[in-house]
Amino acid sequence: MRKKYLFYALLASSVLAAGCSKSNTQTATESTSSQEAVQGETVEGRISSISDSEITIETRQMGNPPEQGGAGAPGAPGNSENGAPDNSNGTDGNSNNQNTPPEKPDGQPSAQGSGQNGGSSDSQSSDNQTPPAAPNGNSENGTSENSGQTGDGTDDSASTTTLSITSSTTVIKADGSSGSLSDLQEGIFVSVTYNNSDEVLTITISDQKGGPDGMGGGPGGASAPTSYDAVTDMTEDTTENGKTYSSTGTDENAIHVSNGASVNLSDFTVTRNSSESTGGDQSSFYGIGAGILVTDGTAELKNGTITTDAKGGAGVFSYGDGVVNISDTTITTSQDTSGGIHVAGGGTLNAKNLTVETAGESSAAIRSDRGGGTMTVNGGSYTSKGIGSPAVYCTADIDIQNARLTAEGSEAVCIEGLNSLKLTDCNLAGDMPENEQNDCLWTVILYQSMSGDSEIGNSTFDMEGGTLTSHAGGLFYTTNTESSFYLKNVAITPSASNDFFLKCTGNTNKRGWGQSGANGADCEFSADTQVMEGDVIWDSISTLNFTMKNSSTLTGAFVQDESCAGNGGSGYANLTIGSGCTWTVTGDSRITSLNNSGTIIGADGKSVSIVGADGTSYVKGDSAYTITVDTYTAA
Repeated sequence: MRKKYLFYALLASSVLAAGCSKSNTQTATESTSSQEAVQGETVEGRISSISDSEITIETRQMGNPPEQGGAGAPGAPGNSENGAPDNSNGTDGNSNNQNTPPEKPDGQPSAQGSGQNGGSSDSQSSDNQTPPAAPNGNSENGTSENSGQTGDGTDDSASTTTLSITSSTTVIKADGSSGSLSDLQEGIFVSVTYNNSDEVLTITISDQKGGPDGMGGGPGGASAPTSYDAVTDMTEDTTENGKTYSSTGTDENAIHVSNGASVNLSDFTVTRNSSESTGGDQSSFYGIGAGILVTDGTAELKNGTITTDAKGGAGVFSYGDGVVNISDTTITTSQDTSGGIHVAGGGTLNAKNLTVETAGESSAAIRSDRGGGTMTVNGGSYTSKGIGSPAVYCTADIDIQNARLTAEGSEAVCIEGLNSLKLTDCNLAGDMPENEQNDCLWTVILYQSMSGDSEIGNSTFDMEGGTLTSHAGGLFYTTNTESSFYLKNVAITPSASNDFFLKCTGNTNKRGWGQSGANGADCEFSADTQVMEGDVIWDSISTLNFTMKNSSTLTGAFVQDESCAGNGGSGYANLTIGSGCTWTVTGDSRITSLNNSGTIIGADGKSVSIVGADGTSYVKGDSAYTITVDTYTAA
């Protein structure tokens, strides 16, 4: 049985890194000599309660997979035991300069609760916190409680540790300076060192920011604004045609819709230019500096042009009780933290036939952030050109149809935590550059950065029809999260290197996604009428159920790679090949459970041997390749 822990924070020292879209050069705070001198156990997570005498830390346990048949924990091909090397080198809290991971904005105190994921009716409530109220006093949508067991039967629950605070307890701020108990509050992320009497020695506040290429909010950060500066405040029902709205002020909006107003703008022009604006969390989370911001009310926008040249200058931003319906409009943004269309805090945005282009870092063409929301997109073209700016950065529920989605300096899609993206008949492309912070290159990532910007839970990627083009590295990567993939009849073009088709493993990413050696993925992957090419990589701290149906084909190998698995675990990779489906094996493969109702053939055209990890011969083939399994079932 496997126990895998996902922590809300990383190690004691702060890493001012970015997640899926923040990519300023950042430095890490060096550990102080007093920290180095501390001896004892350490627990990392979110403060769920604190008093003058006690602190309770909530961590998350992603649980025990069902027992596997056969030889137990899978090992290297041909071996019944797991020979995983000890590779549990945890993050040391010190970071080299970082570029941007895919669109994961910064951090804010206590903004995100720890949503529990799963699928069974055995629901356990989590200590979720709703996002902060919108500036007009209307509260945002609360976080959901989705707990219990995952679809693979694993138990998924939060765990807490309560420790005693004494007069000797030391508090260290995220920047390494001395702090006090007054700096602590429920919801922030910390690393706590304690002795064998459960007395706290040190509490180190984390300011981790860790998304794939630059977006990635840390637990600290900006608080919700109490008001917005805007050139045009629309607080009453308004209809205007053919007007121009301009903004040149620092961190101001050209238009702000609030107070429940219903606003109709057509044939409009919005310009937002400022060299002094700061962008960052206030812009990512709350829409400060956006061209058009709707926080409470409805905006109907038609036949417009929106141009911004200011940090934090999103084109259109829906927050809280805001609803945006926008069509036949061109949006162009030039600087960092400037998404094209953006939701956060529970906002709603519906787009039709837009032409969107972004150039800055942390500036996804279709972008969401802390507190999530709902987005629907139909038609149009969405292009991001900046580093760490995917075509789609998803911390919301997003549905896109018949659109062209292109990332020229980033992965194509980044989904974090308990959020979903559905693409129907879309053309999707990504081109991710090398980055020393990453341990691989990918085109679509489903992960959890532990920044607090997204509830922990199942990330869902659903793509039907259309095309997917990778210009660098591998295709699909999932780590430190539960995830579900569904592909149906997508025309996929892998990169020249084709590093992998699917990678379902832990990670040694320098941004520190989860605890090294215990940050694998629990993945359900379903291929329907789908042609696939490339290896499937998995490790023993992850679980993978890979299903092929309706004439799907896979050309590649199943490779067990323990390089990110620390001391290993009892994870598994199960493959089900449906009737009419074909697996063309390109190399020696390792699978836990193989259920075959289709065809397995070697790339050399010969039959493939299938042997048990315990030495059982299931199929004697004459190919150069061998599949090693714990259990085998054939139709």
